[in-house]
Amino acid sequence: MSETFNEPFPLAYGTYEDAVKLLNKPGEKVVSEFSVNWEMIKIYCSMVEDGNPSYWDEEYANKQWGGIVAPSGLLLTWPMSLQWHPQKERKHYFIAMTIPLPGDTIINVATNTEFHRHLYLGDRVSVVDELIDVSEEKKTRLGVGHFLTTKAQFFNQRDQLIAVQTNSLFRYYVPEEES
Repeated sequence: MSETFNEPFPLAYGTYEDAVKLLNKPGEKVVSEFSVNWEMIKIYCSMVEDGNPSYWDEEYANKQWGGIVAPSGLLLTWPMSLQWHPQKERKHYFIAMTIPLPGDTIINVATNTEFHRHLYLGDRVSVVDELIDVSEEKKTRLGVGHFLTTKAQFFNQRDQLIAVQTNSLFRYYVPEEES
């Protein structure tokens, strides 16, 4: 079955023990379909009304950084897969979706991103995500589930580290009320 625009990525189901087996095992490396490009940078900066000359003024950016750089807010955009492709299966790098656990809902709790270098026009982003922690079952006001921590490492085409993103999520279900 192919995914459509409105279908979310399916969650993998399993047990806490299944999830623990995946700790510290990097997922598949995902390489972006497109290179960092000025058109996307301008669209993004236009939407958020960011007039930073590093993104708009080639002369300024060359003097300041050695070329046009991509805004940090676009980091997650580059490795996203197309919603549909006639010859390729849709891929995502978010390992949290593939961790086998109970629970049909996943929410982001916190994100921390450390940037190590700029992305420049023409760079091709790749990312490797891994599960670095999973809690035992917890009961919260939202429901019963597990806290996950993932670490995604983003690289350019020269395998230079661009950024590291640590993500904390809660995968849970709402227990049926007892009568």
